[in-house]
Amino acid sequence: MNKRLIKDLQKALGQEGVLWRPEELLLYEYDASVERALPDAVVFPRTTQDVVRLVRLANQYEVPIVGRGAGTGLSGGALAPQGGLLVVFSRMKRILEIDLANLRAGVEPGVVNLDLTRAVEDRGYYFAPDPSSQKACTLGGNVAENAGGPHTLAYGVTTNHVLGLELVLPTGELVEVGGKTFDTPGYDLTGLLVGSEGTLAIVTKIIVRLCRLPEAVKTLLGIFETVDDATETVADLTARGITPAACEMLDQFCLGAVEAATHAGFPLDAAAVLLIEVEGLREAVEVQADQVEEVCRAHRAREVRRARSEVEREKLWAGRKNAFGAMGRLAPNYYVQDGVIPRTKLPQTLRAVIEIGARHGFQVGNIFHAGDGNLHPMILFDARDREQFARVVAASNEMMKFCVQMGGSITGEHGVGMEKQEMMPLLFSDDDLDAMARVKQVFNPTGRLNPAKMFPLSKSCGELRVRPLPQRAGA
Repeated sequence: MNKRLIKDLQKALGQEGVLWRPEELLLYEYDASVERALPDAVVFPRTTQDVVRLVRLANQYEVPIVGRGAGTGLSGGALAPQGGLLVVFSRMKRILEIDLANLRAGVEPGVVNLDLTRAVEDRGYYFAPDPSSQKACTLGGNVAENAGGPHTLAYGVTTNHVLGLELVLPTGELVEVGGKTFDTPGYDLTGLLVGSEGTLAIVTKIIVRLCRLPEAVKTLLGIFETVDDATETVADLTARGITPAACEMLDQFCLGAVEAATHAGFPLDAAAVLLIEVEGLREAVEVQADQVEEVCRAHRAREVRRARSEVEREKLWAGRKNAFGAMGRLAPNYYVQDGVIPRTKLPQTLRAVIEIGARHGFQVGNIFHAGDGNLHPMILFDARDREQFARVVAASNEMMKFCVQMGGSITGEHGVGMEKQEMMPLLFSDDDLDAMARVKQVFNPTGRLNPAKMFPLSKSCGELRVRPLPQRAGA
């Protein structure tokens, strides 16, 4: 790293705002994906003007610059594959405004997702998007990846709850898009920027909409003897026009891991369970809960439990939201995927996922947003074994190809990042990718902002390139 740049960074942020020694950078070479990339320096802005200074310094020294929230991302989006500056927003974590009369809030990008709900729930409000990592993930990262979550089945993903953004462009210019209204005139630049994975601008303020807490909530656990019965239940709920607030599925392998770690009350002998939640007006919720139970029993559910208290409900959701951590107890590593399929294709897709995993020699567990058709197969492996890493990537690629063949997508909420950029031609033509690249060129003409993300690095649209095992620093 250029010593003059380090001195200029320290001048801008103070010595406590800059990390540059190799041993200090190790924490920031990874996120929650299997990728690795070491930045040249890590910087901690406290204000929007700090971010402006950092972008201008990156331009002056011609180095890449990458934004990062809590590092909980699953696609390598918050890593620095070409070195440069990693801008960590953990010190920009203020809730700037709460306007309950208009159901709005303004926040800095480092605000933790759940902290926003905690700030307003005692007055009867909450922020609807709820990623499983909501206790740790930040709203800036949610905006970058257009994060989802269990309850986005009914309420939509992050983009449906973001109304405006304050941005620092790659030139260092500060701009605002959108606002507090639902639909500002002109092009929907807010919609364009949410989910752009930090490749177009760096977000420094977010205007979100808040929701009222529902009058009543019912949480049901449908217990099934076969995976097909559980998945067919999901398709039938949709066919009957029943839209729960959430509809999550766990298979038997994951149930064992989750129950051992969290003691949430899941059955260990079921092939699969559906965790279904309905909410709204008290009378409507009772009717909808009965309808959900009827559909579950029509598809041979051996039992349908209803949470009898808020404590029991919270235990069930704690089991679901801590599932990834529970799976981490079973192997040195797991590779979690993020494919999307039509709900009617769930049975054959899950069979294919298990078959692909077994053929490549891996145990696969499935915990996912069944109502959205958003799959999260988790492949257990040992990343220290280079041959295993190559096989796990090949298996993952095959699963994503199958999702596309079923009429789905390679990502529902984790983003493309470094992980899936070579899969983009599975979904998009060369003309499609060229059009996206031209949009990126308008905002980020030098390509220094979050480089080597989203777009394929190779030109071939044939066989997917199997990336090598990431090297740790000093390896």
